[in-house]
Amino acid sequence: MLGQSLPNFWLGIMLILLFGVALRWLPTSGFAGWTSLVLPGVTLAAFPTALVARLTRSSMLEILHRDFIRTGRAKGLTERSVVLWHALRNAAIPVLTVIGLQIGALLGGAVITESVFAWPGMGKLIVDAIFFRDFPVVQTVLILSATVFVAINLMVDLLYTVLDPRIRYS
Repeated sequence: MLGQSLPNFWLGIMLILLFGVALRWLPTSGFAGWTSLVLPGVTLAAFPTALVARLTRSSMLEILHRDFIRTGRAKGLTERSVVLWHALRNAAIPVLTVIGLQIGALLGGAVITESVFAWPGMGKLIVDAIFFRDFPVVQTVLILSATVFVAINLMVDLLYTVLDPRIRYS
């Protein structure tokens, strides 16, 4: 619940204050190796991780009360195989959809995190291009982002057939 309710900019600033300023474990901005990726990564991943965890839990609770799960248990399957192979596979379809959408949302949501951590990324590039009225750069970044978003959604749709063999594309 906490991961979904905290705004990215506030969480980023608090992580900088705790791990960068108070404890001096991690760098606070810029790029100084792989340790520079930890704070922005945690900041960006907090919301999607909390959302996927809550959705996975609710999907699993819904699936575990269905008849085919009860049948699998009655056939003598172990609880592990019932949960992993039957329940999780069926619960993964809505979770996979949300994961695909969240990856697309990270493309747009990274602008604030890049600003907080002074990270030179695509979000900062597009904001600077808008301020300087550099429209070819804006168009290029938007086309690239749209292409990545469409490719991710295509991969999600193709993964549906792996999770549920009843789904066929003709």
